[in-house]
Amino acid sequence: MIQVRHLSHNFGSHWALKDCTFSLEKGDFVFLSGPSGAGKTTLLRLLYAGLPIQRGEVQVADMNLKKLSPAKVPLLRRQVGVVFQDFKILPERSVQQNIALPLEIRGLAAQHIERRVRAVSRALGLDGRLKLRCGELSGGEQQRVAIARAFVVNPKVLLADEPTGNLDPELSYRLMELFKQFQAYGATVLFATHSTELMRRHPGAYVMRIEDGMITEANWPGARVFREGETDMRRRT
Repeated sequence: MIQVRHLSHNFGSHWALKDCTFSLEKGDFVFLSGPSGAGKTTLLRLLYAGLPIQRGEVQVADMNLKKLSPAKVPLLRRQVGVVFQDFKILPERSVQQNIALPLEIRGLAAQHIERRVRAVSRALGLDGRLKLRCGELSGGEQQRVAIARAFVVNPKVLLADEPTGNLDPELSYRLMELFKQFQAYGATVLFATHSTELMRRHPGAYVMRIEDGMITEANWPGARVFREGETDMRRRT
């Protein structure tokens, strides 16, 4: 479902990712860990075509991102749900309108949209807030709207950038159960987090740690881990 081979990415002279290689199959769940600035957000942006592929090869949902034309990016994003760190909700629109937006873009029938929106909002405790403008919500509620918008399309791949950062522990654990349900239905999940407690509560999940743009730890054979003494991107540039 996700294939990454020798992926590197730079912003000017700074290499945000360096020779990253890993693969994930349908239904895999990975916690993406590492300090702030390590490259986690850059990796997620590359996986949903938010940044161009500079070096290496990336396939997501059977699409080669290096060869993906701008016209086909919407096709990729129909398969990939994203929970952004900064929410990216529309504050002047209601909760219901924000959650429904990706379904409306797909041209689904109004009845189907309403059913899906109500089901997802109920699961995230938003069913009593649907008519409110998102600008009136707390940060935690806005985060739940962003998560609901990612869930509502039943994506093949879920990318989440610190989705529990503004949520209390109880809601964070409840949210994790929803992510696990999507995994059980076959979605591949890449979940960036700083929370060691979340990872501890899900010992069966894969864990991949990125430091200074390199994969330094991974507990499954689909990832290539950087070893001390290997040539890295800093020495090549």
